[in-house]
Amino acid sequence: MRYPFSNIKQSLPLLPFLLLPPLFWAGNFAVGRAVRADIPPYTLSFGRWIIALLVLLPFVLATMKRDWQQYRQHWGRIITVSIFGVAAFNTLVYKGLHSTTTTNAILLNSCIPVLIMLIGVLFYHQKIKLIQAIGLSISLFGVLVIVLQGQWANFVALSFNPGDIIVFMAMICWAIYTLLMKDIPANIDRKGLMGVQIIIALISLFPLFLWEQLQGSQTIIWNSSTLLGLAYVGVFPSVIAYILYNVAIQKVGPVISGLSIHLMPVFGVLLSVSLLGESFHLYHLCGIGLIGLGLVLSQK
Repeated sequence: MRYPFSNIKQSLPLLPFLLLPPLFWAGNFAVGRAVRADIPPYTLSFGRWIIALLVLLPFVLATMKRDWQQYRQHWGRIITVSIFGVAAFNTLVYKGLHSTTTTNAILLNSCIPVLIMLIGVLFYHQKIKLIQAIGLSISLFGVLVIVLQGQWANFVALSFNPGDIIVFMAMICWAIYTLLMKDIPANIDRKGLMGVQIIIALISLFPLFLWEQLQGSQTIIWNSSTLLGLAYVGVFPSVIAYILYNVAIQKVGPVISGLSIHLMPVFGVLLSVSLLGESFHLYHLCGIGLIGLGLVLSQK
């Protein structure tokens, strides 16, 4: 199949489908950081998926009914991927953003492909070449540079930013989710499956949401920023980015679409520096450089 990306004039209308998904996903990190004082993390995650479900459900309800027997047949796997990929990943990201920067979180997000390979080797007995193992090691060292803020003394003193560790745990959850999704039969419609995953995630998040509200350590501050933040994370990264990304896969193919995800760090840093006033340090540059180099080598 020939994708229309070689003709620049024909490709221009496709640019939004390639550029907007990583921008919206990067924006999710920026918003999570921006509203941290107004919305506690479990509440933000729960509210996000409530909104996403309300937006998505009218379009996928018929598909969900059609595939119901398939869901029942693979219920264990579907519950597992829903908890790891929808509930845990986003909740841990929002939790981590309470004590780390958007810049750190978005750069750590770049190591997901390497984590997928590492977990595949450890638990799925996947074989890798020596050059891939070297790339894996370099990328993980890049993660360490970011987490340690470029200071080896932090490693010696076991001084880590807890937010970085929590975000890294989120990345592990997404890597596990990606590997487990391969075992979900291809004939199950992915849009309907997304609706089911959101419902399962909401059920699993509800006790945490309720506990957070009853504990009362952080109350929701209702203002325009809070409402806009909830609306954004519920609609743009959760629904619109997903739809645009799938259109891009159909129009330009999975390879180019997948490469567009690597724009997330670029957009994330731009948003965090311009909108949140965060600083971009040399260790960020070194860390993302090592992650990128490792990622390139791991694809050999």
